[in-house]
Amino acid sequence: MMNKSTRGTMFLAVLLFLSVAIVHAQEGKTTIKKTPIPNTSAASGEEMFNTYCAVCHGKSGKGDGPASSEFKIAPANLTVLAKNNNGKFPSDYVSQVILTGPRDAKAHGSKDMPVWGRLFRSLSDQGVVKLRIFNLSNYIETLQEK
Repeated sequence: MMNKSTRGTMFLAVLLFLSVAIVHAQEGKTTIKKTPIPNTSAASGEEMFNTYCAVCHGKSGKGDGPASSEFKIAPANLTVLAKNNNGKFPSDYVSQVILTGPRDAKAHGSKDMPVWGRLFRSLSDQGVVKLRIFNLSNYIETLQEK
């Protein structure tokens, strides 16, 4: 039989263990918070990329953004688009993906990635939507591996 002091020590040890386990379990979870689309300059592809894309694709475009671990299928590595297209950056394809999502829609469109064209239209007129997509695509081109 345990004395009162031993039971108290055991109780504190168990309580400490449970507290550490609960904190550790909470730290392991990443929460992706959905917020309204922030306004950015249509003239800056870099600003739009950092605001809209980097959370999943990473600032370098390699698919390693802070939210990337939460997807079943990792975000695309945008730095190899030209490499995977015989050395030519597929600007028309990238613009189309920004506007409507990719053809294969593995992690895009209504599933995970917002279709930015639809969201851009809610912010601006058609001319500005085209400017945004053009400048964002041009910025993604600058991220290509050399």
